Amino acid sequence: MSFKDNLREELNFQGFMIKDLAEKTGINQASLSNYLRENSSIPSADVAVKIAQALNVTVEYLVTGKNSKIIKNEELSCEVVRIVKKLNKVSKENLHHIEALINSYL
Repeated sequence: MSFKDNLREELNFQGFMIKDLAEKTGINQASLSNYLRENSSIPSADVAVKIAQALNVTVEYLVTGKNSKIIKNEELSCEVVRIVKKLNKVSKENLHHIEALINSYL
Protein backbone atom coordinates (compact mmCIF):
# COMPACT_ATOMS: atom_id res chain seq x y z
CA MET A 1 0.00 0.00 0.00
CA SER A 2 1.09 3.56 -0.58
CA PHE A 3 1.51 6.51 1.78
CA LYS A 4 -1.95 7.84 0.87
CA ASP A 5 -3.55 4.43 1.47
CA ASN A 6 -1.82 3.95 4.82
CA LEU A 7 -2.64 7.51 5.88
CA ARG A 8 -6.29 7.13 4.86
CA GLU A 9 -6.57 3.79 6.66
CA GLU A 10 -5.00 5.17 9.85
CA LEU A 11 -7.24 8.25 9.80
CA ASN A 12 -10.30 6.02 9.42
CA PHE A 13 -9.10 3.59 12.07
CA GLN A 14 -8.54 6.37 14.60
CA GLY A 15 -11.70 8.25 13.60
CA PHE A 16 -9.73 11.35 12.59
CA MET A 17 -10.98 13.91 10.12
CA ILE A 18 -8.59 15.97 7.98
CA LYS A 19 -9.41 19.01 10.09
CA ASP A 20 -8.44 17.12 13.29
CA LEU A 21 -5.10 16.16 11.79
CA ALA A 22 -4.55 19.73 10.59
CA GLU A 23 -5.10 21.04 14.11
CA LYS A 24 -2.71 18.48 15.64
CA THR A 25 0.05 18.98 13.06
CA GLY A 26 -0.25 22.64 12.08
CA ILE A 27 -0.40 21.53 8.44
CA ASN A 28 -3.21 23.12 6.45
CA GLN A 29 -6.17 20.98 5.42
CA ALA A 30 -5.57 21.50 1.70
CA SER A 31 -2.06 20.04 1.94
CA LEU A 32 -3.28 17.07 3.97
CA SER A 33 -6.13 16.45 1.53
CA ASN A 34 -3.61 16.55 -1.30
CA TYR A 35 -1.64 13.68 0.29
CA LEU A 36 -4.83 11.57 0.10
CA ARG A 37 -5.55 12.24 -3.58
CA GLU A 38 -5.13 9.55 -6.23
CA ASN A 39 -1.91 10.86 -7.81
CA SER A 40 -0.44 12.32 -4.66
CA SER A 41 3.21 12.34 -3.72
CA ILE A 42 4.79 11.49 -0.40
CA PRO A 43 5.24 14.58 1.78
CA SER A 44 8.65 15.85 2.77
CA ALA A 45 10.30 14.10 5.71
CA ASP A 46 9.53 16.86 8.23
CA VAL A 47 5.83 16.84 7.25
CA ALA A 48 5.67 13.03 7.36
CA VAL A 49 7.18 13.11 10.87
CA LYS A 50 4.54 15.60 12.06
CA ILE A 51 1.76 13.43 10.62
CA ALA A 52 3.20 10.25 12.13
CA GLN A 53 3.62 11.86 15.55
CA ALA A 54 0.06 13.17 15.51
CA LEU A 55 -1.25 9.70 14.68
CA ASN A 56 1.16 7.97 17.10
CA VAL A 57 2.61 5.78 14.36
CA THR A 58 6.02 5.64 12.68
CA VAL A 59 6.88 7.29 9.39
CA GLU A 60 7.97 3.85 8.21
CA TYR A 61 4.44 2.59 8.86
CA LEU A 62 2.92 5.42 6.83
CA VAL A 63 5.32 4.82 3.95
CA THR A 64 5.44 1.00 3.92
CA GLY A 65 2.45 -0.14 5.97
CA LYS A 66 4.80 -2.14 8.19
CA ASN A 67 5.25 -1.48 11.88
CA SER A 68 8.90 -0.98 12.77
CA LYS A 69 8.52 -1.39 16.53
CA ILE A 70 10.44 -4.45 17.60
CA ILE A 71 9.61 -6.19 20.85
CA LYS A 72 12.11 -8.65 22.24
CA ASN A 73 10.69 -12.12 22.71
CA GLU A 74 12.16 -12.22 26.23
CA GLU A 75 9.67 -9.51 27.20
CA LEU A 76 6.72 -11.67 26.17
CA SER A 77 5.42 -14.98 27.46
CA CYS A 78 5.54 -17.93 25.04
CA GLU A 79 1.75 -17.86 24.78
CA VAL A 80 1.79 -14.21 23.69
CA VAL A 81 4.57 -14.84 21.15
CA ARG A 82 2.58 -17.75 19.69
CA ILE A 83 -0.54 -15.57 19.38
CA VAL A 84 1.39 -12.65 17.84
CA LYS A 85 2.87 -14.96 15.20
CA LYS A 86 -0.64 -16.07 14.26
CA LEU A 87 -1.88 -12.46 14.18
CA ASN A 88 0.72 -11.65 11.52
CA LYS A 89 -1.28 -13.88 9.15
CA VAL A 90 -4.67 -12.22 9.81
CA SER A 91 -6.09 -9.62 7.41
CA LYS A 92 -6.12 -5.97 8.53
CA GLU A 93 -9.92 -5.94 8.62
CA ASN A 94 -10.01 -8.97 10.90
CA LEU A 95 -7.25 -7.49 13.05
CA HIS A 96 -9.53 -4.54 13.81
CA HIS A 97 -12.21 -6.99 14.99
CA ILE A 98 -9.69 -8.92 17.09
CA GLU A 99 -8.44 -5.70 18.65
CA ALA A 100 -12.00 -4.70 19.54
CA LEU A 101 -12.50 -8.11 21.15
CA ILE A 102 -9.27 -7.78 23.16
CA ASN A 103 -10.30 -4.28 24.26
CA SER A 104 -13.62 -5.64 25.50
CA TYR A 105 -11.70 -8.02 27.79
CA LEU A 106 -9.49 -5.25 29.10
